[in-house]
Amino acid sequence: MKLEGIRVLDMSLFLPGPLLTQMMADHGAEVIKLEPLSGEPNREIGQVRDGVTVYFANTHRGKKSIQLNLKTDEGREALLKLVESCDVMVEAFRPGVVKRLGCDYETVSARNPRLVYLSISAFGQSGPYVKKPAHDLATEALAGVLSLNQGQDGKPAIPGIANADMLSSMMGLSGVLMALLRREKTGRGDYIDLAMMDSLFAAMPNLMGSTFADKTPPVWKEERTGGGYAFYQIYETKDGRHVVLGASEMHFAETVMRKFGREDLIEACKPPPGPTQEPARQFLRETFRTKTQAEWVEWFEGVDAAFAPVKNLREACDDPQVRHREMIFEDERGWEHIGVPIKFAAEPGRPRLAFAEVGEHTAGTLKELGYSDEQIAAMKEGGVF
Repeated sequence: MKLEGIRVLDMSLFLPGPLLTQMMADHGAEVIKLEPLSGEPNREIGQVRDGVTVYFANTHRGKKSIQLNLKTDEGREALLKLVESCDVMVEAFRPGVVKRLGCDYETVSARNPRLVYLSISAFGQSGPYVKKPAHDLATEALAGVLSLNQGQDGKPAIPGIANADMLSSMMGLSGVLMALLRREKTGRGDYIDLAMMDSLFAAMPNLMGSTFADKTPPVWKEERTGGGYAFYQIYETKDGRHVVLGASEMHFAETVMRKFGREDLIEACKPPPGPTQEPARQFLRETFRTKTQAEWVEWFEGVDAAFAPVKNLREACDDPQVRHREMIFEDERGWEHIGVPIKFAAEPGRPRLAFAEVGEHTAGTLKELGYSDEQIAAMKEGGVF
């Protein structure tokens, strides 16, 4: 696998860092999770299967688990010894915490100049918000993303996906891999300061039209991707479910309106998005309410249009395309898992479906670092782990 031989120390919690390092584990990296003495919070969040939460299983498969009390001298020194053998370190504390714990980049890079060190935080390691606490939702609110996540009533709603978390996770993975690639030439690692807020802004190149050109915020329901096009819109069906028309290209509109026998509304589907599209939108709203979602799926069969039913998450997990791509798969226990999205032709990723107990690998890792059984016992007795 692509990342065999890469050792990762994961000190992050919750979603962005753990998902990033799990993707590395899926492609062969050895990931050592340093858990707090209370354990990774994901172990306690949400539904449980056979004693393991689904959230933890979706973010921590194939990782080792160690515990070290970094408020002790022995714990800090053990961490620094471990860092000497690592290629990547990921942390997501509030800015300044790693300095107090004695594992900031300056300290650890002095022990291992080849280390790639990633810090994930809401707002980065500098700026007026550097000390401001925030999780995904507050970061999305400050970045203006939440103002775009609204229905036709114009009110913002909590997004179904944690956008700031997920985007920073994938940005972080890209940064780590770039730094590892560069290290092949320079022999040195690097420090990556990754902000969730920065990741959100980087994800909006197609949404800045009026904001940049006119210096005004968008009227979202009139924007191209906000429902301003009749053929980029969500419609309710007779049974209270929903369908979408998801592409604004005119050839799709022409095909569908001709099948409806409403060629007269093709003109109303032409750019620009906004009020001029309302006659087409009104017709589609009324028409889609005349049949159930299943009936519309049948009606659109064979029609060249970007049409789709809005599935619930259970339906989506059972979708034949999803199953074919193995993005949902089952193990011998009957547990479902999220699959590997990066599909290499050679050396494909192989999820390792083992889930470590809290601190399961602490003693073994310390022994590998050269500690004797007596030293390990004394460290445990002294509260190092």
